[in-house]
Amino acid sequence: MSDISQFSVRLSRRAFLGVSALGAASLALSACTTTEVAPPTVAPAPPSGPSEPALGDAASMYTARTDEGFQLPAIPVAKLDPKFVRQIVADPTGEKPGTIVVDVSEHFLYLVRDGGKAIRYGVSLGKAGFGWTGSAVVQARKKWPVWTPPPEMIQRRPELAKYKDGMPPGPQSPLGARALYLFRDGKDTMYRLHGTPEWDSIGKNASSGCVRFMNQDIIDLYSRVNGPAQVYVRPNLSAAGKIMAVSSRTAEPIDAGVPKDAEFFK
Repeated sequence: MSDISQFSVRLSRRAFLGVSALGAASLALSACTTTEVAPPTVAPAPPSGPSEPALGDAASMYTARTDEGFQLPAIPVAKLDPKFVRQIVADPTGEKPGTIVVDVSEHFLYLVRDGGKAIRYGVSLGKAGFGWTGSAVVQARKKWPVWTPPPEMIQRRPELAKYKDGMPPGPQSPLGARALYLFRDGKDTMYRLHGTPEWDSIGKNASSGCVRFMNQDIIDLYSRVNGPAQVYVRPNLSAAGKIMAVSSRTAEPIDAGVPKDAEFFK
């Protein structure tokens, strides 16, 4: 992950007889690997609106539920560190509404909202040797994706050969209830935002570089990302963290690619 995507909007004004004209916004994205798709246009941020509606109490957010025909067990809220419970907070990122920011140092993911607020989720990040920082764009998404281990993973773990044609979706799938696929310059970075049945990994470095959520949380985030969204993964939210160089590592594939039946954003 060697390049940082830069999102720049240039606004110019020209007055003539009291009438103003707005210049065009321009978007620049940078690069990574694999599946090629035309880069999407990340929509400009909407104007600030009313306060973010309340999320409800933790027990109701993490209760057992039926989702798309699958049974999701309840998350034992009493065993969770309260800071990793989904919550609305004052936005600490300074980014535009709709932007996703991962704070690696705290294991938080922020979805920036209107009115100076953000929804904060607890996440699990890359274990030693698999952490990364940089930027990307959510360009595809899938409910209950089939997980297909790539050949490299099967070679290391022969017991996964039984899933070479795909592991059926379900609560025990490594991709969980939802997957959001991260691209750069129209190419799959092999990084995902996805669910996990391992709720107790939240707040830890336990993944192969992807960003894991409790299944109830990835369902919530998925419902709020309805088009291409800018994603920044930062070592921390300090001013220095924003400009720190991206990590040079590339992703270890966690699956064989974006499913053909995924929803791609234009």
